[in-house]
Amino acid sequence: MPLNPLAETVASLLPRAKAELAELVAFRSVADFSQFPRSESEAAAGWIADALRAEGFTDVALLDTPDGTQSVYGYLPGPEGAKTVLLYAHYDVQPPLDEAGWATPPFELTERDGRWYGRGTADCKGGFIMHLLALRALKANGGVPVHVKVIVEGSEEQGTGGLERYAEQHPELLAADTIVIGDAGNFRAGLPTVTSTLRGTILVRVRVDTLAGNLHSGQFGGAAPDALGALIRALDSLRGEDGSTTIDGLDATARWDGLEYTEEQFRADAKVLDGVGLIGDGSVADRLWARPAVTVLGIDCPPVVGATPSVQAGAGALVNLRVPPGTDTAEATKLLQAHIEAHTPWGARVTTEPIGQGQPFRADTASPAYRAMAEAMAVAYPGETMQYAGQGGTIPLCNTLAALYPRAEILLIGLSEPEAQIHAVNESVCPEELERLSVAEAQFLRNYAAG
Repeated sequence: MPLNPLAETVASLLPRAKAELAELVAFRSVADFSQFPRSESEAAAGWIADALRAEGFTDVALLDTPDGTQSVYGYLPGPEGAKTVLLYAHYDVQPPLDEAGWATPPFELTERDGRWYGRGTADCKGGFIMHLLALRALKANGGVPVHVKVIVEGSEEQGTGGLERYAEQHPELLAADTIVIGDAGNFRAGLPTVTSTLRGTILVRVRVDTLAGNLHSGQFGGAAPDALGALIRALDSLRGEDGSTTIDGLDATARWDGLEYTEEQFRADAKVLDGVGLIGDGSVADRLWARPAVTVLGIDCPPVVGATPSVQAGAGALVNLRVPPGTDTAEATKLLQAHIEAHTPWGARVTTEPIGQGQPFRADTASPAYRAMAEAMAVAYPGETMQYAGQGGTIPLCNTLAALYPRAEILLIGLSEPEAQIHAVNESVCPEELERLSVAEAQFLRNYAAG
């Protein structure tokens, strides 16, 4: 792209950014301490705190949040009378899943085919590096024209609400005129996009029991109620024949009014196998951004290897439900629980336990901050117009911040375009996207300060 002073500075800083991202990716900062050491997350938080201090941030603090994790806060004062902008990212990451499925080690940043691979490169350690690059570019070109607050969350992927509860207890801490959430992504690489809606998320643990203990399938099978079979029947009831989510009482007919997503493009982005159909009805955008979607995340049952010919006495599952703006997650949780309980067959004993949720979000795209961002995106992506898209994922903090600071404008940008494969094996970030979005954020802060 044609270089301006901000872009020239960001380009010159990219090798440093890559080295820093490699250091940050190396921390195995999964905030599930039953799987990964707490010390890894604490070390990542410490690294971020040190990075903020090195950039001149004051009041840098490790915040002990109610869910037992740490978020990192820092404040960089700007000119007297300037506006205040809050920049958000999170340093916790999803587990690497099957490490054998990674082409290169998940916690070792590796460059391959022009992309940087590693867990958290795009979601969302790269988002923190994006914020640093934008601020460094401004400091090298006349200074940062606003007061900047940075908050880097330590448990976003777990949905345990630590930072939300902390913010509610300390409402003055994150107060800002505008909030930039660096945890979204462009519709595709090279197309500047702000995310205007987020689906909410619900996690429910399900347990089905039918027998006092496992039984020989030859001696008792055919009459003894199989808990795993009952669970499968209950889970199957959550979808219609076409794969649409069909939870009793939950609306699944809304339409998306905005950027469209062709089936051909979605099949390529999702890497759907040849001959396998998509699920659901309506447009792809309807299914992803405007309607609920249920996913069975895991089932507790014997693995194939080592399984015995037994009727299972008990089985469990973890169910995720995504809900669009306009749907309250508390009510949707009750509907999901009631549906599973009503559709579990044979009088099997079933329990459902909500273990996490986040409300959906809709932004006000007519605000001055969005105009400033559109102008900034045009500088960073010459010849392109900023687009508005939804996102199926959830950032629970958005609604907390919107409730605490109703006058604040909230924008969502980030590095998670489709090729990034966040939450999957071989997550990666496009360095050109990191470069352009860092320029866009720097230009936005300058535009916003002048507006």
